[in-house]
Amino acid sequence: MRIDSHQHYWKVKRGDYHWMTPSVTVLYRDYLPADLRPSLLRHNIQKTVLVQAAQTVAETDFLLDIAAADESIAGVVGWLDLEDPRFPEQFEQYRKHPKFIGLRPMLQDLTDDRWILRPQVIASLKLLAETDFPFEFLTYTRHLPFILQTLDSVPQLRAVIDHISKPEICAAKLDPWRELMKRASQHPNLFCKLSGMITEADHQRWSVNDLHPYVEHVVECFGFDRVMFGSDWPVCLLAGSYDQVIDALCEILAPKLTEETEHEVFGLNAVRFYKLKTEAA
Repeated sequence: MRIDSHQHYWKVKRGDYHWMTPSVTVLYRDYLPADLRPSLLRHNIQKTVLVQAAQTVAETDFLLDIAAADESIAGVVGWLDLEDPRFPEQFEQYRKHPKFIGLRPMLQDLTDDRWILRPQVIASLKLLAETDFPFEFLTYTRHLPFILQTLDSVPQLRAVIDHISKPEICAAKLDPWRELMKRASQHPNLFCKLSGMITEADHQRWSVNDLHPYVEHVVECFGFDRVMFGSDWPVCLLAGSYDQVIDALCEILAPKLTEETEHEVFGLNAVRFYKLKTEAA
């Protein structure tokens, strides 16, 4: 089974997307399952992981409603307030939903880069670790030192770094991202998504060569058993099509992929990480 581990759906009129304005051009419109279906069929992708794009519980409910009606969605990574003292009760309520498979705060957009280390947040993460519930880090390079501290504090946390932590690909800058990702990879419960890279490159002039050193480093650090393909569609449309995203990753990985590792990167690792109930499980 082939799985896209990271994509989004939204409706503009819902109005809780803090980042969405007419200035984001191609993204300022509704994106729903019918829009993505042709790409999934073209690339033989049977399931996707639908990830939140707004920091509200209403967004989580919206995505779960979509997932309940669409068999192509394996599960939803939603948002709940990890800093709310009532988080344990709310989390217990939502985890009963069969397609609620992960949680993600939008760390990249918070004013406090150290937010993840706040005591109440750490307490919530410890609850996630106790229940072995998947968690996602949406970060830039500057957040990685705090992610390392978080993983040291909650070593059993089942977590994944989205978009390889958004290094400065446009500037061809590898350090300090390179060393920080190497250190992060030493935590055995941490995975990494090979996603969101073309939007960190030059939107108009990126090439596969621009992405190559970043993908190569992540695979070297995490191994093929802890990385997973994600399209980041429709955000990727800022810089390229779904086809370009998957084709670029395949071109980079092809010299080293075996049939077994290809299955891992493009499906089995997502099944394992999210504990998906699919035919592949």
